[in-house]
Amino acid sequence: MVDAAAKEAAVVRFLEENAHVGRPDNEHPALRGCTEIAWSEIPGCPADVPLLFNGLLDEVAAPEAARVLTNVLMGGIFHLSAAMPAALPFLLRLAADPEISVRSSLLDLVVITAELSQPVDAENERAVLLLGNDSDHPERELCREVFSAHAPLVRTLLHDDTVDAADKALLEQVVGPRSEA
Repeated sequence: MVDAAAKEAAVVRFLEENAHVGRPDNEHPALRGCTEIAWSEIPGCPADVPLLFNGLLDEVAAPEAARVLTNVLMGGIFHLSAAMPAALPFLLRLAADPEISVRSSLLDLVVITAELSQPVDAENERAVLLLGNDSDHPERELCREVFSAHAPLVRTLLHDDTVDAADKALLEQVVGPRSEA
């Protein structure tokens, strides 16, 4: 598990090496509202998450921004961080934008989030050992709520040829059946 200080140090290092991402020329539509979130109030989350998102828009900085952001948003190898529910809408919007150079990395992160946000069967000792109890990980349910709230956007990813059949099935599962109105 990467601790908060290590995450903060990685963000600082990224920003030192890519100072230009801190000065966006204009806000990308996918990132509207990102700077309004009190990221530093989320346990273990660095305040400069919006600058990492800006880094995803820069062709040169994007691969490293994606790597650092992924580390910030993961609480460990099998766990989402407390920041993932707040970040997920922005990840979904950017993953749906074919102009984003690291789009495939973002799609991978969205799929991993979908997988890790699934409820854990409390009767399955192995799953509980690896993933923990749902009651100890409220970020799972919060991510499921985000997926549901953004179901139309997630469904656009189902039509993407770069997303394989298994990942499409998982994404379809997290948004649930299409409601007939």
